[in-house]
Amino acid sequence: MHRSHWHAHVITKPVAVKAAALVGCTALALAVTGPTAQAHTGIRDLGHQALPAGDGWASATTGTTGGAAADAAHVYSVSTWADFKAALAAGGTAPKIIQVKGVIDANAEGCDSFAVPGYDFAAYLAKYAPETWGYGQNLDNEPDDSPEGLRRASAVNQNKVIKAAVPANTTIVGLGRNAGFKGASLQITAVDNVIVRNLSFESPVDCFPQWDPTDGATGNWNSEYDSAVVYGSTHVWLDHNTFTDGDHPDSAAPTYFGMLYEQHDGELDIVKGADYVTASWNVFTEHDKTILIGNSDSASTAAVDRGHLKVTFHHNLFSGLVERAPRVRFGQVDSYNNHFVADATYGYSYGIGLESQLVAEHNAFTLPSGISAAKVLKKWSEAPVTADDNYVNGKLVDLIAVHNAEIPAETLQSGAGWTPTLRTKVDPAKAVPKIVDQGAGAGKAR
Repeated sequence: MHRSHWHAHVITKPVAVKAAALVGCTALALAVTGPTAQAHTGIRDLGHQALPAGDGWASATTGTTGGAAADAAHVYSVSTWADFKAALAAGGTAPKIIQVKGVIDANAEGCDSFAVPGYDFAAYLAKYAPETWGYGQNLDNEPDDSPEGLRRASAVNQNKVIKAAVPANTTIVGLGRNAGFKGASLQITAVDNVIVRNLSFESPVDCFPQWDPTDGATGNWNSEYDSAVVYGSTHVWLDHNTFTDGDHPDSAAPTYFGMLYEQHDGELDIVKGADYVTASWNVFTEHDKTILIGNSDSASTAAVDRGHLKVTFHHNLFSGLVERAPRVRFGQVDSYNNHFVADATYGYSYGIGLESQLVAEHNAFTLPSGISAAKVLKKWSEAPVTADDNYVNGKLVDLIAVHNAEIPAETLQSGAGWTPTLRTKVDPAKAVPKIVDQGAGAGKAR
């Protein structure tokens, strides 16, 4: 198989942890570590903690306990991708706690391990270059033995490996200050009662982005895989995690056909009727399209999402992001006591989408010189928003008023039409930068 060009064009880095092969009864041989064992090692037992009452939308109705009720037989300690997947599959839907030790790499074998025989990136570029293929025809009907067909088959191989399905009544928790995943995509799909805490996530790299000549006037590269996806699930708590592009920042990506060779999708998606989600004390950093709530304006999507997508964000640090922190459709989203730190790449923070009801209060924004507070809000569709008591560079700013004054073509309506009640202690907005910067992220859960 000829792959010389492939090595030249995919961003790769050496990996620290290699996933062991799952052989025979590996799933049954997973280490079991109960609360007593944790006490002897001096590790705080985060896994048996539930979401406190009143802490955001995930505390509504039945609340979120994850695997807090797990007995010792359903507490697993894992340090490889194979053992992590085995732990997810073990024990059915009985409450379970999966403790992650160290950094687990879901793509330890590298992108070449997914490529099917005959795939060659140089051939792909030659076949679909705009000067020969043009812009009016997509690649959907390309045959299986074409460069696009071989790309599709290779992408299927990656999809099977790096995605991990999280069952109901599960807590996934990092042990200590240096636990997490590289290149993994957690799929929290059609389940209830999941907790993810104290973990770092380095965004998965799509080894096989697709060129779409019909995406915009000049085409675009489109990639798959979010670090975490909440898809049609309920009662999910994401706490004290760090989401980052890590060793694979977009700034290091090449351009082909005049467009950035984008190998990342989002850091967190909450879609397809998902409901009752709280994201607290996380760090979202070094990313472009960061968080999506509701993934389409289509009628079919609206039928699923309308009345759902109730999400709370509090005490999160959003740093070095371009956009979507978050972009919202349909949902009642409460965002308070978050710190947003922008750089020169900043596009916007809150995307106001179709039928969204966003409440953004008591937040702090640190914007560089030349970046106006008018950019904090971005109007995609006609929808009301509440944006009170927000501070920009230490000064109280009416975000809606400054947006409407500077961008009159996208006038926003004030007043989301509902009042959040499920909140922890609300800190003064002026104190938020210090509080959040010191307390948010993996390794800081208590």
